[in-house]
Amino acid sequence: MKKILLSTASLFMILLFSGCANSMYYAGMEKAGFHKRDIMVSRVQGVQESQKDAQEEFKSALEQFGTLVNIKDTDLKKAYEKFNDEYEDVKESAEDLTSRIDKLEDVSLALFEEWEDELDLYKNQKLKANSQKNLRDTKSRYYKMMKSMRTSEKSMKPILDTFQDNVLVLKHSLNAQAIGALQGEFGTLKKEISSLVAKMNHSIKASNTFIKEMK
Repeated sequence: MKKILLSTASLFMILLFSGCANSMYYAGMEKAGFHKRDIMVSRVQGVQESQKDAQEEFKSALEQFGTLVNIKDTDLKKAYEKFNDEYEDVKESAEDLTSRIDKLEDVSLALFEEWEDELDLYKNQKLKANSQKNLRDTKSRYYKMMKSMRTSEKSMKPILDTFQDNVLVLKHSLNAQAIGALQGEFGTLKKEISSLVAKMNHSIKASNTFIKEMK
């Protein structure tokens, strides 16, 4: 029980420190002339770039996997090493995308919390009502965009799992028989990656609309 309490306390301190660090960062950026709204838009653009990079990495990994499962010569080790490198690249790209979405979510929630608090400062009720409506509309667009981002993000996991399984199979059984057993995977991966790219493109389109309306 004591270990659990210590673990919970440690987690609380980490979250508290993280929250303080973020608050200090936003305060510093605001003094430099960059408000949460600016950071939010910048991070949306960062997610877009990361999505585009991830698309290319998944396509490249699929291409290398296709080369591997259809290889005719005996240089399986070299082909496997290339595929493994592609897998590591695509995994890193996916992690970067998740990190960027998390950071976008962080600044967005901080912006909305600040906006809510500042509504109480209004003396003019008409201006306050307009600001409330603007906040509701912005939140609605944001959550729609975020849903699209998270949907495409979740679509990466089963593909990454399949890539990882194939890497492990080949790592321990690098022979023609193992290659033959994986040939059926290519068609499934191709469909899943095509679907992932479509979801990311949909998300990028939603992001463009959000940015346009924010400006």
